[in-house]
Amino acid sequence: MKAWLLNDFGLDNLVMGEAATPVPKAGELLVKVGAVSLNFRDKAIVDGIYEPHLVPKPLIPVSDAAGTVVAVGEGVSRFAVGDRVNSHLYSRWLDGEPGPDEPAYCFGSPLPGGLAEYMIIHEQSAVRAPDNLSDEEAATLPIAALTAWYALVDYGQVQPGQTVLVQGTGGVSVFAVQLATALGARVIVTSSSDANLQAVKKLGAVAGVNYKAFPRWEEEVLKLTDGKGVDLLLDVAGGEGLNQSIAATKAAGRIAQIGFLTGQTTTLGLMPLIFRQTTLRGIAVAPRSSFDRMNAFLNAHAIRPVIDRVYPFDQAREAYQHLARGAFGKVVIKVA
Repeated sequence: MKAWLLNDFGLDNLVMGEAATPVPKAGELLVKVGAVSLNFRDKAIVDGIYEPHLVPKPLIPVSDAAGTVVAVGEGVSRFAVGDRVNSHLYSRWLDGEPGPDEPAYCFGSPLPGGLAEYMIIHEQSAVRAPDNLSDEEAATLPIAALTAWYALVDYGQVQPGQTVLVQGTGGVSVFAVQLATALGARVIVTSSSDANLQAVKKLGAVAGVNYKAFPRWEEEVLKLTDGKGVDLLLDVAGGEGLNQSIAATKAAGRIAQIGFLTGQTTTLGLMPLIFRQTTLRGIAVAPRSSFDRMNAFLNAHAIRPVIDRVYPFDQAREAYQHLARGAFGKVVIKVA
């Protein structure tokens, strides 16, 4: 089969090549990949800054895929040939709390990912793709949509009328605006682009703050919430800005630490965290059970993914470059 292979760190070392078409073992599905979507994790893996000691070489990258089952191994009962399925990043995290070794069983590193014509997904890990979404749309769900859903619902327990702050307008953030709005929350978005802030308002956000125009953006958020702060904040930036996130969150509020776009380390001021009694939790996607519940919600509320651009299979590197420049919503690669 044709596959993109990461032979060493750096985008120049991601090359189109040939790999053996895998054969499904007991309990496994062979999936003909229709499309994949890119996440910051995929870029960080190629760049060598995401758990580099876990990355095998060569690696077929990209965790998030949607496609059609074309063969099954012995004993498979959850799916049949012809079913459309999604991959699920943490392939062994099915329900409840995560185990201590979930990162060892992630698609796109260290397990082979979906940037190939075929991939193997265990039947217990696979998720039925929504019937009303194309492969390109369904491929956006496994990390971006599910991370936003888990942060808002499983962790954040967002209620109608509460206020949620979402940082940025990338894949997770745009899904968070759509989902939080459908849940009845008031959504505030921060971005460096006024055009993107206008675009997310069309998706339901009630206000936006340009953090370049207002470097102390947390003060603007406090003004928008009558000095109270937001109930839940989805932090995708990380770095030193986490201190501003604490200041923008209400007393006894919650922060979902999702990303590290501006840095993997921070100097945290403990006194504001303590006095505001803020709950800070790292969010690394979600179990498969949450994925199933999210898909039902997406169907019920007719939520469709926002895709910035779809690239053909032979332009995978251009898709990575687009992600590096920044995207409004998702960057997708059509495989089949």
